Amino acid sequence: MDSTKRSLQKISKTLEKSLNEREDLIKNTRQIITLCSESIIDCHKKDTNSAAKKTLQAKKLLEQYRKNIDKSLYKYLIPSEQEFVEASSFLALIQGKNIPSPEALGVKDESFVLGLLDCIGEMRRDVYDKIRIGKSEDAREMFEKMDELYLMLYPFAYFDKVVKEARRKLDVNRILVEETRIAITEEIRRSDLIKKLKK
Repeated sequence: MDSTKRSLQKISKTLEKSLNEREDLIKNTRQIITLCSESIIDCHKKDTNSAAKKTLQAKKLLEQYRKNIDKSLYKYLIPSEQEFVEASSFLALIQGKNIPSPEALGVKDESFVLGLLDCIGEMRRDVYDKIRIGKSEDAREMFEKMDELYLMLYPFAYFDKVVKEARRKLDVNRILVEETRIAITEEIRRSDLIKKLKK
């Protein structure tokens, strides 16, 4: 039994080390999530310079953690990667640029898909912000991108067992897209009517 005891003691130390690393990782990646959330807020305020600086900070922190963690702990990086994808993608859309690829962002495929699914909610908010200030044409353009992104992501419902939460997020996004479609249609009709009345 002595050998079994020694083996269990060794395993206990290894698991303790993994547990501490996991807790440290979760604690430290909160900073990444905070930076990404602030970047999205900056985008809505049209402060893209500040947003870009914060996403760059988040990217550097992610790169640092990827180098130093055990591969078995990578799954705990997924939530922060997901937030980073959402913030980076939304910033690109606000700037009129293409959404960066997973390779350019340095993230896992799962993080990329989930981040884009979350980005649809921010695109919706941007559409409503544009409607509110009377920029119906800009709102329509953002909605078209939102709708296109949703349609590209829709097939990933099939991979729900691999990309967890994909189906649920798609169900939520379907409602968001349809509600936004109604709002943008009403706004375009209203704008057209006003233009006709002014003639």
